[in-house]
Amino acid sequence: MTFQQLDPITRQHVDKAIASLATEFRGIFSRETIDRFVDESFERLSGARFTDFMPILVYRFARERLTALGQAEGSIAKDVPEVLFVCVHNAGRSQMAAALLNDRAKGRVHVRSAGSDPTDKVNPAVVNGMEELGIDMEQAFPKPLTDEVVQAADVVITMGCGDACPIYPGKRYEDWELTDPQGKTLDEVRRIRDEVDERVCALLAELVPKADPVASGA
Repeated sequence: MTFQQLDPITRQHVDKAIASLATEFRGIFSRETIDRFVDESFERLSGARFTDFMPILVYRFARERLTALGQAEGSIAKDVPEVLFVCVHNAGRSQMAAALLNDRAKGRVHVRSAGSDPTDKVNPAVVNGMEELGIDMEQAFPKPLTDEVVQAADVVITMGCGDACPIYPGKRYEDWELTDPQGKTLDEVRRIRDEVDERVCALLAELVPKADPVASGA
């Protein structure tokens, strides 16, 4: 199905999403640019199983891409470090890492994740394993890797799965060699999760060092 073949009700929801994005990014991107990003986002998410939620997924994906493009071009300020986690399917390791860093950072770091060949849903065992830590991943969905999210990132981390990212100067690139949780038991997923959490906490300590008690007046 193409964007033009949507049923009238779904198309109406997508049109509302476009209008919302046009309002949010007024003065930054033209309506034509927003239309193009929404069209591309719909095409790249067309294999997702969440067809009933396609308008909101397209909105979220297009909004993330537009924000990243604005950050890369300097028209949108970056208030905190940007971290991008990448694995092939964006269904396991990169999703865990993004959710854990987002939870641990408490707004001090902005996190994205993506995959070079995203699958149609996040690994259910990963969702269950994260729920044990009180981290809800029901809203997470695999997203294609796009150039603008790499450009916007300060740190790009691949997950030991052979994924290749565009290389831009001035960015920090790392590869974390982690076991793929696909097909693993919940106990095995827990071990992978805990290793990811250790790496995430170490990364956070580097990106956002604790405030000096003297300097902060504590």
